[in-house]
Amino acid sequence: MVFLRRLSVVCHVVQGVQHLTSRPLAANRARLALHLRPDEPPVWCRQERLYERPVRIAEREFVEERAEEMLDLAAPADAHVAFLVVGDPYGATTHNDLWLRAVERSIPVEVIHNASIMNAVAACGLQLYRFGEAVSLCFWTDGWKPDSYFAKIARNRAAGLHTLCLLDIKVREPSLESLARGRRVYEPPRFMTVAQAAAQLMDIVAGKGGGGGVPDTGGVGPDTRCVGLARVGQTDQAIVYGRLVDLANADVGLPLHSLVVPAAELHFHEQAVVDHYALKGGGGSQRPRQQQRVRSRLVDGAAKSGGDCSSMQPSIRS
Repeated sequence: MVFLRRLSVVCHVVQGVQHLTSRPLAANRARLALHLRPDEPPVWCRQERLYERPVRIAEREFVEERAEEMLDLAAPADAHVAFLVVGDPYGATTHNDLWLRAVERSIPVEVIHNASIMNAVAACGLQLYRFGEAVSLCFWTDGWKPDSYFAKIARNRAAGLHTLCLLDIKVREPSLESLARGRRVYEPPRFMTVAQAAAQLMDIVAGKGGGGGVPDTGGVGPDTRCVGLARVGQTDQAIVYGRLVDLANADVGLPLHSLVVPAAELHFHEQAVVDHYALKGGGGSQRPRQQQRVRSRLVDGAAKSGGDCSSMQPSIRS
């Protein structure tokens, strides 16, 4: 979360109001106005009740094209404005720009950080320090199928690193047809799913992307085992591990989704954890005694590598 003392410019939540700590909650209630970026499933109605303040919806175009209006509200010495979005404040370059504009206008800024998929992805068992550059996947259209991001996945794999794929979010996006006519008409909200992302990766490997094929696939293909995540941090979060071809048919429920393309070689501890999330019928299944098998694999793996995993065992409960 971010605060600007007079203008609390960026105050962030994870995926719902229950993830706010006491510090930003108390600070938010002191503000005169609140803004929320609607890039995520709607939670602002509950936030109005929680903050005891009205919440104004700040669409993408407002944040990117009319940010000065928010800063104008925060300019008076007695003003307090909060800007809320999901994740960590500096997870988006737009927010760095907002901070810079505030500083240039001598508007005090305080930052309160929060969890983000950039670090919460470790819930799947893959070690954070083994992640390379993250990539963004966007919805394809009939005439636009960008695949340049795939080169980063290949480079990460060559370096023995995992790749976090951030999946497209379309909220209050004007249609191309309406923009051509000079009158904005917004499309229904869309959130890319794990299945759609997996299918897109396979299409790129098969040469169906906009580039007509990639020179280096990084060893990625339909049988490459990847990790799908949904609603990370929620009580109903879902994590699945399986081949791309199986993930392309997997339903992991409501948004928000992410996909991870792991390195070709996994540490034995990583392998043990992701195996726990194996898709049923797609390389394994989750059974009541799965956790015990995870612990056994940790012990066996440590013994083979000459290491000691006794410190890891308390966190793996049967």
